[in-house]
Amino acid sequence: QLQLAESGGGLVQPGGSLRLSCAASGSISSASVVAWYRQAPGKQRELVASMTSGGTTNYADSVKGRFTISRDNAKNSVYLQMNSLKPEDTAVYYCYLRRVFNSYWGQGTQVTVSS
Repeated sequence: QLQLAESGGGLVQPGGSLRLSCAASGSISSASVVAWYRQAPGKQRELVASMTSGGTTNYADSVKGRFTISRDNAKNSVYLQMNSLKPEDTAVYYCYLRRVFNSYWGQGTQVTVSS
């Protein structure tokens, strides 16, 4: 059993940057997949970025070249670096982790991009 806690969200102007953090309550070294999802008001939750245990990454076309997912097993943490932010990036962002027998979600953190 794991709890995931996101932090780092907030209000930022277009073109700015934020780094989201996801702190797990236990080891993430055995996780097969870590990922970030987001959900804007009135829209479906969508996959933003993912990383396998082997280091393979995948990004939504809308964020490719601007966002970077990373993990630090020693710190039991997952990160999402977001650069060149656009108003369309405004959403609640969720951390996700998959193990062999279970999947886990964070509670979400709000990111608002506005001038």
